[in-house]
Amino acid sequence: MVKLGALGRSVLRFPNEGMRLVMVIIIGAVFGFLIGISFPSVSITKIYVPTNPKGAERLAPGIVVSESDFHLRRLWGEPSEDLPFKPKYLVTFTVGYTQKENINKAVKKFSNDFAILLFHYDGRVSEWEEFEWSKRAIHISVRKQTKWWYAKRFLHPDIVAAYEYIFVWDEDLGVEHFNAEEYIKLVKKHGLEISQPGLEPDRGLTWQMTKRRGDREVHKETEERPGWCSDPHLPPCAAFVEIMAPVFSRDAWRCVWHMIQNDLVHGWGLDFALRKCVEPAHEKIGVVDSQWIVHQGVPSLGNQGQQENGKAPWVGVSVSSGNFTECL
Repeated sequence: MVKLGALGRSVLRFPNEGMRLVMVIIIGAVFGFLIGISFPSVSITKIYVPTNPKGAERLAPGIVVSESDFHLRRLWGEPSEDLPFKPKYLVTFTVGYTQKENINKAVKKFSNDFAILLFHYDGRVSEWEEFEWSKRAIHISVRKQTKWWYAKRFLHPDIVAAYEYIFVWDEDLGVEHFNAEEYIKLVKKHGLEISQPGLEPDRGLTWQMTKRRGDREVHKETEERPGWCSDPHLPPCAAFVEIMAPVFSRDAWRCVWHMIQNDLVHGWGLDFALRKCVEPAHEKIGVVDSQWIVHQGVPSLGNQGQQENGKAPWVGVSVSSGNFTECL
């Protein structure tokens, strides 16, 4: 009588290595099948979200970050602790070092609720460190460019979306009678999407619309010289501010940024086109009279031009400026 153990060994004994390999493959296949049916099926689907920003349609919506800001971050610690507070507004100045004292006075008019961004057209950045506030400011330096060149390239609406209002100011503004916090209150009170401070009547005036009125907080229309306004609700009698010290709401800036041409230099003519970005423009564009400034008219940027044919640098800058008024 054959013992059971011996029988089992004789059954599992293979005549050659080839047969053993075949049996291993069969047993592995059966084992894999049993493992597979014991788990629920996994469905692999491709993601395509058409409402995501262009180029990010294949990302899950939860991972998409379409906007940014100029908030400074630390190189250490928890990211959630980087910002004890976030500035609500953004103030930009296009500057040269020769105007440092004027800019110093201007920056001091803005509290910590205002982020400060300096565009340097003369390449001199490190010298500004003599001011304590400069160490917290954002500095962008590209030589011999104007504020609209910088604005088009560095103030994309998705970059400045964190700020309720964006100031795009020149460097030669006297701010002795200006209070930034009060200005914001008045802009909100009167529903201004595009605005500027009133200009001191005795200095640097071109248009009646931007002339400061001493008897009111804000004005939105004016009377110009006969024949200058075909419609009292159109520039320069209404829906109009100048380009030296404009202030834009976040929504208005999103429109204005798209209107700025890539080859726009000084922006002359842009002031007449701003009305296209708000509706009704004659109600949402205005001048804040009770917070006013002085346009000093310092031609420091003009000296960044190139001297040609014996002509002063500012002459070439002036000619270049005029070439871009027709693009709007």
